Amino acid sequence: MATVADLAFDPWDPGFVADPYPAYAELRARGRVIRYEPTDQWLVPHHADVSALLRDRRLGRTYRHRFTHEEFGRSAPPPEHEPFHTLNDHGMLDLEPPDHTRIRRLVSKAFTPRTVERLKPYVHGLADDLVAGLVEAGGGDLLTDVAEPLPVAVIAEMLGVPEADRALLRPWSAAICGMYELNPSEETAASAVRASAEFSAYLAELIAARRERPGEDLISGLIAAHDEGDRLTEQEMISTAVLLLNAGHEATVNATVNGWWALFRNPGQLAALRADHSLVPSAVEELMRYDTPLQLFERWVLDDIEIAGTTIPRGAEIAMLFGSANHDPAVFADPARLDLTRRDNPHISFSAGIHYCIGAPLARIELAASMTALLERAPALTLASEPRRKPNFVIRGLEGLSVTVG
Repeated sequence: MATVADLAFDPWDPGFVADPYPAYAELRARGRVIRYEPTDQWLVPHHADVSALLRDRRLGRTYRHRFTHEEFGRSAPPPEHEPFHTLNDHGMLDLEPPDHTRIRRLVSKAFTPRTVERLKPYVHGLADDLVAGLVEAGGGDLLTDVAEPLPVAVIAEMLGVPEADRALLRPWSAAICGMYELNPSEETAASAVRASAEFSAYLAELIAARRERPGEDLISGLIAAHDEGDRLTEQEMISTAVLLLNAGHEATVNATVNGWWALFRNPGQLAALRADHSLVPSAVEELMRYDTPLQLFERWVLDDIEIAGTTIPRGAEIAMLFGSANHDPAVFADPARLDLTRRDNPHISFSAGIHYCIGAPLARIELAASMTALLERAPALTLASEPRRKPNFVIRGLEGLSVTVG
């Protein structure tokens, strides 16, 4: 059995977090599944295996639909973490059928191709306004001036969160997402618990207000579906709204700044993009592959599985390395090279299977809108100072991205 004792894979090492891709190459060379004792997980680094396991129903995001903690050989979360787990465990990302199927069916009505297409003018108009503000100021922080406010406003608009309250969302989201890192600290957990309680209380009030005065938003739609007999509990409505607010902007924010940082480090590719804006759609896909916003996705083993002759027993946890899969040379020619013209690009940045990102079409529109606005309105956009990488491994992003408009 392969181990990682002599490898560079270390999610808590700043050097690894700055550039994990050479360590992934070592993992792929070592084998198809590697036991990692520090997190009590099995690492899966190859694209073919990750893609297959995302669709394998012997794995699940939860095990509670089939087993108790004791039956599964796991300990219950600490009682003081209960607000986080109540919120997290009732969202469709951490549910399995039939609950997942029921909630996703309701939510998917807001993400139909026709609905998403209708959002395009709003998204592009907002992106233009945000970039116009950046240009007027002569530059600024691409993270806080463009990357964050665009997807936050879009998903908040869809859910019906009043504009005056939207500044609350990003801090709550950041605190909650800290719990998705490997072995989070007690300080991180405490922040996530506080944010979960505050976010839940806020949404309970918003849901109550929408019951009194329904609108055209998604929360009103979920309430209407509940009233018409679709089984959706109050907690499921709250958890679904939080999931959409978190997932609806977290990856897009990080993909935006990771992508522009990659472009600044590859001036030849940036020049090609500036010369030909028709490359924007393929550039969005390639930048998400090149520096993946979500590096790792976990699954519980519900029934024994075998990978390359190694049996992974029920009760184990598998960590699928999206960043490694997206740099697998068996699938991507010259994967360490940024190639905005890459056509054969089956990256798995949006996951796959029943948990494929429901908002992927909207995320693509947002990423293309902000990129197009920046190319058109700030054609001489320049890096002002080298950014600092966030210390997180699982959710990969930057602390900021200072730019000038030339």
